[in-house]
Amino acid sequence: MGRPWAAPGQVIGLLGGSFDPPHEGHVHLTLEALKRLGLDQIWWMVSPGNPIKPNPPAPLAQRMAAARALMQHPRVKITDLEAGFGTRATADTLKALQQAYPLLRFVWLMGADNLASFHTWDRWPEIMERVPVAVLARPGQRLRALTSPTAQTFRKWRLPTRDAKRLAHKGTPAWVYLDMPMRHDSSTALRARRADR
Repeated sequence: MGRPWAAPGQVIGLLGGSFDPPHEGHVHLTLEALKRLGLDQIWWMVSPGNPIKPNPPAPLAQRMAAARALMQHPRVKITDLEAGFGTRATADTLKALQQAYPLLRFVWLMGADNLASFHTWDRWPEIMERVPVAVLARPGQRLRALTSPTAQTFRKWRLPTRDAKRLAHKGTPAWVYLDMPMRHDSSTALRARRADR
C-alpha cells in the first residue's frame, strides 16, 4: 500500500499494533480518540510483527484486509507503514514518520494496558520525547497504568483531561490519560476462542 496523505499542519493519531485480529475495541478506542483529542486523522499501523511477542502473527496481508473490513471511517487510514519503512521498534518508526512527514503533528495512541508495560518497550523514553502520547482506558488497567514506571517517570508532564485537545500542540514530553466507556474486547481472547474451535 502507498503512504497515506495528510495536509500540512494536520494532527495524526497513530495506533500501532499487530491487530491479530482487529476487533471492536480497536474501533471504539479510535472513535473516542478522534472525538476527544481533536485529531484530523488516525492511522492504524499494522505491524509486520511485534518484537516483544513470542508467537508470530497472522500474515500481514490478512490482518490488513481484516482491519479494512472492520474499520471503515473517512478519517481512519489502515497502513503498513512499518513494513514500508523496514522498522520494528516504535522509536524507529516514529523517527521515520517524522522524517517522511515533517509538516504533520503526530500523537501516539495506546490503551492503558500498554502504558502499564511501556517501560519494557525498546527505548521507551525516546518515544515519550518524540511525540505526545494519549493513553485510553482499558478494563481493569487504570491503577496499573497510572502507577507504572512510565507514568511515574513522566508524571510532571501529564496533562489534565480537559486539555486533551491541546495535547498535539504541546512540546514533548506530554501525555494525557482518558477515561472512556469500556469494552472488554482483546485480540488475545479472540485468538484463544478461535484456537478452541
